[in-house]
Amino acid sequence: MTKQIATYQDLLDEKERLQQLLKAQKELVRADFNEVKEEFAPVRSAFHMIGKFTTRDKSNPLLSGVAGTAIDLLVRRFLLARTGWLTKLAVPFLMKNFSSHVLGENKKPILKKLFSLFGKKPHMNGKMKPADTPLK
Repeated sequence: MTKQIATYQDLLDEKERLQQLLKAQKELVRADFNEVKEEFAPVRSAFHMIGKFTTRDKSNPLLSGVAGTAIDLLVRRFLLARTGWLTKLAVPFLMKNFSSHVLGENKKPILKKLFSLFGKKPHMNGKMKPADTPLK
């Protein structure tokens, strides 16, 4: 406050000045917050990547189950057959979690490729139709 308030008009002027000051302070805080958010973007992306390794995506349990079984068979029984028990537990766990996120993000192309391997193609209405070229 710069001067003594003597009249009602002085009070209204001071109120307007304080509202402008509040608006400027809010804008400054918002700008500072956005700057801090940009500075921590690499840390957020690192935590997001760590989250993909530590949690499982449950949006498509069929693809995740198939990937988990394949990881169990290939990695645990063959690649890690002669390693310690901790490695046999940790590596497949991390691989299953990460693969579930990768499969969840690329679900449509994977399913399209999977359906193209079989003789029938899905219709838009969900029913199956015969393949374009008959098998002989």
